Amino acid sequence: MGSALRCFMDRLYCMAIVLLTFLPWNATAQTCQTASDMDATLRTAIANAADRYFGMAARGDTASLRQNSIPALASDFAGVENTLKAHQLDLSGTQASIKSSFLLNAEDSTPNQQAEFWCGVFNRNGQTANSAAFYLTNLPPGKYAVVLMDANSSNGRIMFSQVLQQAGTDWKLGGLYIKPAQIAGHDSDWFVNQARQYKAKGELHNSWFYYLEARSLISPLPFMSTLATDKLYDESQPLQPTDLPAGGKTATLASSTTTYHLTGVFPEVVGKDLDLIVKYESANVSNTNAAYQDNVNVMKALVTRFPEVRDAFVAVVARAVDTSGRDYGTLLAMKDIK
Repeated sequence: MGSALRCFMDRLYCMAIVLLTFLPWNATAQTCQTASDMDATLRTAIANAADRYFGMAARGDTASLRQNSIPALASDFAGVENTLKAHQLDLSGTQASIKSSFLLNAEDSTPNQQAEFWCGVFNRNGQTANSAAFYLTNLPPGKYAVVLMDANSSNGRIMFSQVLQQAGTDWKLGGLYIKPAQIAGHDSDWFVNQARQYKAKGELHNSWFYYLEARSLISPLPFMSTLATDKLYDESQPLQPTDLPAGGKTATLASSTTTYHLTGVFPEVVGKDLDLIVKYESANVSNTNAAYQDNVNVMKALVTRFPEVRDAFVAVVARAVDTSGRDYGTLLAMKDIK
């Protein structure tokens, strides 16, 4: 199974993932156990492995983490190394506690192209306070543990999540995800309140972007949903703009000289700031001078078309992406986009 290094919805936090890919549609359910459903021996073994791997990560011991990873991850470990490097100051000297854990049992004899795991108690309205759902694709047969941990750093609470795969009597690292639960001291509830205020003022694009950020701050994993994320999804979905790219479809953005095809517009934390990212199609980014000028033109056109974003974001990052997948990015502070 191929590996991938991506950002949640191309935004917010870096993650190293080999085993799993987010899948937004329904599929055949597999078996799942919550921590309370597991026998004590199994629960302890999973917790001990997760604690051990967190300790390695907090020490920056990438060599040991690699040695304790499944072969697919160990053979392409750069994503994990980059993730840990980006968060080393947050993790150094911290202690983590396990918030919840789940055992996913993929019983198929061949990789499951579309698998859903429903964990905990569901009612006729869907999820409950202690339930969770996981949506996976191309998952090989086996037993997997998802362990969600919290760590408190000087910059606030950090969500540290692991996917483990059982190998004999051991639990090997198969995926590692690290992301903040706050931005500049603001948590998900703060962003929800801001989103509602933007909605009341008629600034629907800002409202949509802040709902996305609110969901991200309570979503430790991109392939997991909970009662809280489902509620935010339901509240925000009617606000999804029709003039932004979505569902694999591009959106056009006209500047004074040309029309650009946008592939993504979303909020993302850059440093300690919340910036607006815009990605668009480019014929070729080899000419960096031309790519830079296109990036500037895109940022100007975007802010001209949606002036409300000036009050919601510190900066805009434009990323030109050509047909080969290469990209070229430019960041400008909002005050410098004129």
